[in-house]
Amino acid sequence: MIMRGFAILLGFSLAGVLLHDMLHVPLPGNVLGLLLFLAALFGKLVKLEWVEESANLLTGHLLLFFIPYVIGAAALIPLLGGNAASIVVGVVGSTFAVLWVTGTVAKKTAPKNKKEEQDDRLSA
Repeated sequence: MIMRGFAILLGFSLAGVLLHDMLHVPLPGNVLGLLLFLAALFGKLVKLEWVEESANLLTGHLLLFFIPYVIGAAALIPLLGGNAASIVVGVVGSTFAVLWVTGTVAKKTAPKNKKEEQDDRLSA
């Protein structure tokens, strides 16, 4: 059962890579494969039960997939060192911006309780 899930996931990944190579779509092949897989799930061509066990195994070991990127980034340490201040400011600033926007959107879209609705009516 788990092998069928891997085969399905790898098949969609391969289809995305082939689609990228043949049509020169400006998206990475693995992203195209995921979009195809999502369309197949919504179109009920693939059942979630077929891939769920395999997907859970892969997401359980997700950290392993980032090791090549960490090693690649380690090779860029001399280049990053010269720009460390701007990188830190950019990362910290964008993190706070995302937190602020997320909090504002959550506050605006959260359901209000009865007391808050009465307070809003009285203040208006």
